[in-house]
Amino acid sequence: MTDALGNPLDFTLTGGQAADITQADGLVPEQPVGAVIADKAYDADPFVALLTERGIEAVIPPRANRTEPRDCDFYKYKERHLIECFFNKIKHYRRIFSRFEKTARNYLGFLRFVAALIWLR
Repeated sequence: MTDALGNPLDFTLTGGQAADITQADGLVPEQPVGAVIADKAYDADPFVALLTERGIEAVIPPRANRTEPRDCDFYKYKERHLIECFFNKIKHYRRIFSRFEKTARNYLGFLRFVAALIWLR
């Protein structure tokens, strides 16, 4: 999760076989935010209902197989590139993209260190 400027706020580390949507509820902040911008992988009715219940705008394009497509503000959706830019920034560190750390604790620790370096740029 990143803020509106692309700076990292929170991480959740899962196995490679886990779907992104399984961790979505835990990444939604408790404090009020205007909108959550996510890709099509997060287009699930329970997640969208959770966001609307908390008064958060869901800027998530509908999946192609959805029978009743939802509306999406594609002007706001263009800002999703900030999370992709963040992933590109952390891939500058070889230990991250090569996954040299074998334990989740060490990997997440180094990832948080890299996130602090990105905040300091």
